[in-house]
Amino acid sequence: MPIHAGVNTGWFRWFVLWTVMLAHLLGLSTSAAASPKTLPSEPPQSAPVVIIPVHQTVETGLQKFIERSLREAEERRAVHIILDIDTLGGRVDSAEEIGEMIRGSQIPTTAFVHGKAVSAGSYIALNATKIAMEPGSSIGAAAVVDVTGNAIDDAKVVAHWASEMRAAAEMRGRNPKIAEAMVDKNVGVTMPEIGRTVEKGQLVSLSAEEALKVGYSEKLAANQEEVIRFLGLENHPVVNIEPSLAEKIARFLTLPWVSMILLFIGIAGIAIELFLPGFGVPGIVGLLGFTLYFFGHYIVGFAEVEHIVFFVLGVLLLIIEIFVSSFGILGILGALSLFGSVITAAYNTEQAAWNLAIAFVFAAVVVGVTMKYFQHRGVWNRFILRDKLTTEQGYTSTVSRTDLLGITGVALTPLRPSGSARIGEEKVDVVTEGEFIASGRRITVVHVEGMRVVVKEQVD
Repeated sequence: MPIHAGVNTGWFRWFVLWTVMLAHLLGLSTSAAASPKTLPSEPPQSAPVVIIPVHQTVETGLQKFIERSLREAEERRAVHIILDIDTLGGRVDSAEEIGEMIRGSQIPTTAFVHGKAVSAGSYIALNATKIAMEPGSSIGAAAVVDVTGNAIDDAKVVAHWASEMRAAAEMRGRNPKIAEAMVDKNVGVTMPEIGRTVEKGQLVSLSAEEALKVGYSEKLAANQEEVIRFLGLENHPVVNIEPSLAEKIARFLTLPWVSMILLFIGIAGIAIELFLPGFGVPGIVGLLGFTLYFFGHYIVGFAEVEHIVFFVLGVLLLIIEIFVSSFGILGILGALSLFGSVITAAYNTEQAAWNLAIAFVFAAVVVGVTMKYFQHRGVWNRFILRDKLTTEQGYTSTVSRTDLLGITGVALTPLRPSGSARIGEEKVDVVTEGEFIASGRRITVVHVEGMRVVVKEQVD
């Protein structure tokens, strides 16, 4: 019995062991076979290709629009982002912010240059994962210029911008020397791929064909469809993100020169309304100027509600100062509140301060000229009597005694030179022309000016 039992037990143990091992192997093969189905190597066909336009001037409004567009692309789980670029450049600081957002995007990006990618536009394109260019387009000429279009020769500014361009090129595996020569005319570069040497004193600008040969472009494409086919994404839906009407208006209103004009209108309008009340129109126009200024900066995300509140508080304090004497304290607080809200509501506070200063100077000139021609309407006329009550205008303070002119009478008192005299049946206060007349002497009225009766001694 024990032997039989032992034989049966051993056989059973081997059966269980082989069964467990077989089940385990079958489980592994099943999971291995299923794994390709649960972990697809390609993105789903529903993932869209998002196209973001980078057109016109590179400025703060465009920066906020691209920030919103990149966020929307992530929410849509886009498979790729195409930056449709056609710009002559713009603000360096805005371009740097846009470049940082593109580098930080989790979604691959391709810059499609279908017009020009000049200056700040070149920098934006270099930050993209790939670059495609339309035949006839160009990239480069990224010199730093001021608001008038004149090149800035400050070594620090040029070196900073050149280093940013160089870093963007290096990050994407492009020749950094070419990017540097796009900014600094003192660099110079040789490009054997196209048999061209750009000497010192010139900036590099590449055509679409040249950019392809020197590695600054991966594809010549006539349109967006060709770019999508080049990326192998023709089976994916395409989503075009466009600026909203409010964003378009805000982009225009936040341009530096437009902001300066709005501040000029606002300051001049409110000042004229405060010092020359009663017109109404200047005050409305002034408030409209400030409203548009804050509207533009609020839409693009720079101004907050507290900026508007401080601005309104500043205007109220200035109005109170006009009518309530506070030795200038309310006026100073109002001006600080108003100007502070305008400056802090802007993206670039230094630029906003300059805009405000220039607008203030021009507004002061306009207000001065207006007050000169309309000073009779001024607020100060509430405190100063400027009207003259003259006889020619029909005003008389006392009854004129012209009826006494030429009449004779008798001095009742000595006239030294003033005194009293009886003229007709009336006692009258009189005055001589300087001589002394004793009482009881005969006198004649020779001049009357209001109640002033001038007499002379009558000579027999």
